[in-house]
Amino acid sequence: MAKTYKIGIIRGDGIGPEIVTEALKVLDKVGSVCDINFEYKEMLLGGAAIDATGVPFPDETKKGVDSCDAVLFGAIGGPKWDNLERRLRPESGLLALRAHMGTFANLRPAVVYDELVNASTLKPEVVKGVDIMVVRELIGGIYFGQPREYLKDHSYNTMIYTRAEVTRIAKVAFEIAMKRDKRVCSVDKANVLEVSQFWRDVVIEVAKEYPEVELSHMYVDNAAMQLIRNPKQFDVILTGNIFGDILSDAASMLSGSIGLLPSASTGEGVGLYEPIHGSAPDIAGQGIANPLATISSAAMMLKYALGEMEASSKIDHAIKQALKDGYRTGDIGAYDAKTICNCSQMGDVIVSYIK
Repeated sequence: MAKTYKIGIIRGDGIGPEIVTEALKVLDKVGSVCDINFEYKEMLLGGAAIDATGVPFPDETKKGVDSCDAVLFGAIGGPKWDNLERRLRPESGLLALRAHMGTFANLRPAVVYDELVNASTLKPEVVKGVDIMVVRELIGGIYFGQPREYLKDHSYNTMIYTRAEVTRIAKVAFEIAMKRDKRVCSVDKANVLEVSQFWRDVVIEVAKEYPEVELSHMYVDNAAMQLIRNPKQFDVILTGNIFGDILSDAASMLSGSIGLLPSASTGEGVGLYEPIHGSAPDIAGQGIANPLATISSAAMMLKYALGEMEASSKIDHAIKQALKDGYRTGDIGAYDAKTICNCSQMGDVIVSYIK
């Protein structure tokens, strides 16, 4: 008998609706192959929610995500809503969604496909074989710290972490490392920030529970440099919210395009799965967005939220095979391309490779 999962769908703004549509195509195909049923519940967030309800995170969405097994999300934001007060901007809706869902662990893999080694701006010998997992704390730190205020002559934000927050995200990183190469690099700014020294001390304590894992520490400025200089030195990178936001975007470009990399936001309940890129309003509606990051996010959802390992592997294999056979979207089209696809065509190609 087919298993049934209820999946929340948040298309969002900009290219969000386009890329989510392609991910749903792939989910439907892999579901038919693996005898899985998906029930989709559409919800609003960000600019689309503001236009429809006046707020970026409506109560209906808040209730909706709680009733789902997982949530697949596109992207939010755009210049249309940039002049609103901060609490009403699309990005505030996303932060509120993450906090409501308790998704404290953001998993951002940075993997360089062999077929796209030449797509990176770095030399092939530097990026070939790169396979990094960035574990970013997602609902603490300076993005959520209080007090915070914008004043006429000065403004301030507060960066704060509790022992419980650092402990739980560190355990996620060490557990992931146990299934990989058993190396964790904790990134902070302990030489100038008390909160970072606290972060480092707590991570050292957690590391004692994982004697098989090699723990190292690196200041964030050095980590940014090392990601470009020698990315293969990293296995799992553990870091806080703001540092993880910046470093994971930098790591994404090792692959040649931010349109390739997915993310999973997990925690105490329902998980949120989304590409790491933004809403790209400048290309919205043109059908040229790269849907692979969103499709990969759907694969992560199958793996981490639903435990459907076979279905997840089928999607990953389909992406690799499509790239191997020379299918490219415009953002990576200059690199060993045999066929340039638009957004919808790339979705169709991935569907065709799922057997």
